[in-house]
Amino acid sequence: MIDTEITISFGDTHSGHKRSHNEDCFLTDPERGLYLVADGVGGHADGEVAAAIVRDTLQRDVGEGLPLIEAIHRSHRAVLDEIDRRTDSNMGSTVVAARIGSDEYDIAWVGDSRAYFYDGELKQVSRDHNPVSEMVARGAITPEQAASHPERNVLSQSLGVSEAINVAPGRIRGDFGPGDQLILCSDGLTDEISDTQIAQIMGREATPEAQVKGLIEAALNAGGRDNVTVVVIGAKGEQAGGSKKGASTLGGSPAVYADAKDSGGHDNKVLMLLGLMAAIAIAWVAIKIF
Repeated sequence: MIDTEITISFGDTHSGHKRSHNEDCFLTDPERGLYLVADGVGGHADGEVAAAIVRDTLQRDVGEGLPLIEAIHRSHRAVLDEIDRRTDSNMGSTVVAARIGSDEYDIAWVGDSRAYFYDGELKQVSRDHNPVSEMVARGAITPEQAASHPERNVLSQSLGVSEAINVAPGRIRGDFGPGDQLILCSDGLTDEISDTQIAQIMGREATPEAQVKGLIEAALNAGGRDNVTVVVIGAKGEQAGGSKKGASTLGGSPAVYADAKDSGGHDNKVLMLLGLMAAIAIAWVAIKIF
């Protein structure tokens, strides 16, 4: 169990240059030691509603003492229940959430919103839930090939969308000490700027607020094709460079370091996720028949 303490943090979100509304949301709750970014999918089919349900469910359930993974599963159920109350809705959301204690972090995620660790050197500690990331993890393709792969924006997991989705959150825990920082972000950031650029901005700016604003500005300057949301947790230290902290992955695989470009849009993500599920179902039927 994490003993929380007040940690400096800052979060912000922007709708971007191409979208008329913002389906992202974030939470910074130092009293609970809870921080998250949720990225709604479904476009005008209420993606922003799904993201807000995920945020509010996690804040309530973690506040009542539930573990982070259980709270994420409950948020999936809450979005599905809201879908049942609506007509023709396939809304869903990603989430990346962190609980911060006095000397450790506990991060869980579903989808392609990411978590990074920064201590003078940047390291991605989450892994995108999509088939392309799985191929990179297996060594089937390189990170460079993943960046231009036609299915790089297909989600293999999302909260909500369909009862048929098997939600299995990734999880990672690690040390979190003075001078360490965590970045939580939607793909509106990582689709526009590289990890190298993220590290440069984190090193250049002195405070979490300046770092968040610098990252969002860089994404907007690079095109701002999607909503972009960033949360930075922890005060910057006098790092000499070089990662000094270890991390152990629980319920997931090692992090994948790949920069994706040219987002296909949130509506496309839902359609591709449903298409992937349909293809799996057809293959299963074919095996049974033949």
